[in-house]
Amino acid sequence: MNKIDLFVPGRLCLFGEHSDWAGEYRKTDTSVGTGCCIVAGTDQGIYGTAEPASTGFHISQILPDGSHSSLNSYSSEPELLREVAESAVFDSYAAGTASIILKKHPNLGLRLRIHRRTLPIKKGLSSSAAVCVLTARAFNSIHTLNLSVQEEMELAYRGELLTGSHCGRMDQACAYGVDPVLLTFDGDEMTVSPLLPGGPLHILIVDLQGRKNTRRILEELNLAFVGGNVHIRRALGAENHRITAEACDAIERGDAKDLGRLMIEAQRIFDELVAPVCPSELRSPGLHEILASRIVRSLAWGGKGVGSQGDGTAQFICKGPGEREELRTVLEAETDVECYFLTI
Repeated sequence: MNKIDLFVPGRLCLFGEHSDWAGEYRKTDTSVGTGCCIVAGTDQGIYGTAEPASTGFHISQILPDGSHSSLNSYSSEPELLREVAESAVFDSYAAGTASIILKKHPNLGLRLRIHRRTLPIKKGLSSSAAVCVLTARAFNSIHTLNLSVQEEMELAYRGELLTGSHCGRMDQACAYGVDPVLLTFDGDEMTVSPLLPGGPLHILIVDLQGRKNTRRILEELNLAFVGGNVHIRRALGAENHRITAEACDAIERGDAKDLGRLMIEAQRIFDELVAPVCPSELRSPGLHEILASRIVRSLAWGGKGVGSQGDGTAQFICKGPGEREELRTVLEAETDVECYFLTI
């Protein structure tokens, strides 16, 4: 294949943030329950063009300031690419994934240009995972590796881990596209169960334009979980299973009002049981101010934080498409936020 255009969306975690890495601890601690979450792809994502190269991994990307990087060329040697992944440069995520793939499929060359990005970065919408999945899919498509979607996810996940990220496996679910799915995590095993919405769900994603340190959040929560903190284990275990099961039922009934109620309850549980483990990042004044605002209460059934939480992004189940449009207009006019639509 000479050239191929690719698109990978971001990933919105509707319910169950942090339960993916928590469920993986079942490998060494049988007292840990399985993790589960509900995710959907976003309308926003990253666009790339891939083509074969005689040797090496060559990549250009859109930088955080919106400019385009030059084409950076790296060796096809997995260990050298691993060093790039560990060096905390902008190409680290793609290089990590390339390292994992080239260790399994040596001597493949690839040229990848990520030429458009509508997905905000560092906002809990899996922008880094999208890059990893796009890289895995580019190798898979150009070199006909015949990888399944779940195999692409696994390679992308292992590539992201090389960067030092403490991410779990849910981020790479962006590989499944926009449809909602229930993910269950049992040690190294992940089960994917598609959900069939019983009616449209009008979601507003709100980039709070705040700052958060996702790595610090993940490091401190992992440390507390491994240390046996009963509150975080309850939140990511029994309480998460209860909320997620009810949310699956609400989605398949198309009951937006009930889903909004569950989002409010899930945020309350997170604030009470999880946030105290990392108060510097999870106090989230910007998130809580917008969740409590009058206009949100009048136009949305409920909302909660996104991803690792913190002052990155919020999500709202709106009462209808008109209410969603009105909420976006008001929030963008009165506050320093940027809004995105997602309809499930």
